[in-house]
Amino acid sequence: MKVFVTGASGFIGSAVAAAFARAGHEVRGLVRTAGKAASLAAREIEPVVGSMEDPKTYAAAAAASSVLVHCAAEYSPRYMELDKKTIASLVEAARSSKLPRVLVYTSGVWVYGDTGDGRADETTALNPPALVRSRPEHERIVLGASGGDLRTIVIRPGCVYGGSGSLTAEWFESAEQSGAARIVGDGNQRWAMIHLDDLADLYLRAAESRLGGEVLNATDRSRFTVLECARAASRAAGAGGKVASTSVAEASKSAGPMAECLAMNQHVDSSKAARELGWQPRHAGFVDGVERYFRAWKNAAKT
Repeated sequence: MKVFVTGASGFIGSAVAAAFARAGHEVRGLVRTAGKAASLAAREIEPVVGSMEDPKTYAAAAAASSVLVHCAAEYSPRYMELDKKTIASLVEAARSSKLPRVLVYTSGVWVYGDTGDGRADETTALNPPALVRSRPEHERIVLGASGGDLRTIVIRPGCVYGGSGSLTAEWFESAEQSGAARIVGDGNQRWAMIHLDDLADLYLRAAESRLGGEVLNATDRSRFTVLECARAASRAAGAGGKVASTSVAEASKSAGPMAECLAMNQHVDSSKAARELGWQPRHAGFVDGVERYFRAWKNAAKT
């Protein structure tokens, strides 16, 4: 298949693009700079230099692809605006041909809000915090486009670990720099989590399947608390398990509305992906592999 991935040099997008390339598909990836383009080319992915700001920069590549995967995210005040604009552009590209197309959209489990100890699945009502308030609307646009020659799939990843670390990188970095891993809240909350490679495998399976108009959660089965994760990260980074807690109100001064999300307690079920696609996470959880994840983060910071 010919595959086009937005955000192909980003944390999730780079793993997704690589998974498709390893599976033998012809992959093009959207990047912003020539430097990032060279990195993609070295991994057998054809770079497309452009941006979500200007859909014309990637329209031809998208129109020529049978699989469109939207992983890009610009963390700026225009985050949701650009996300919606890109969805519209990808749907238009998919509709430009009568050939079968697949559009896979990256959402996230934060749309469920704080689930407490209750388990959320794809049928659970959404209660998004302020940071991702527009996300359910974007999901509806994607799912509403499914039909005819176009299949659309929404994937809701948990908090992703592995590689350069994403949100878990903060635990390693703060432990190294200040002697304690920083967390928001008391740490008794649990994040729904997923390893980067397991997540990329789900994107590949979803695109190669016959599913359409479906939502898939992507989480592993680990139930470690944030405090347990942060202590493990602190030990791996040489800080002896020390953890520093910050209130949501205090964290909001620097992290803005993301602070609320970091303090949420979530339990999100992914059995639908296992049932429909035979997908099984191979990584047991952040704590179990923390030494490996620390080394990966440390080396990723050097590149």
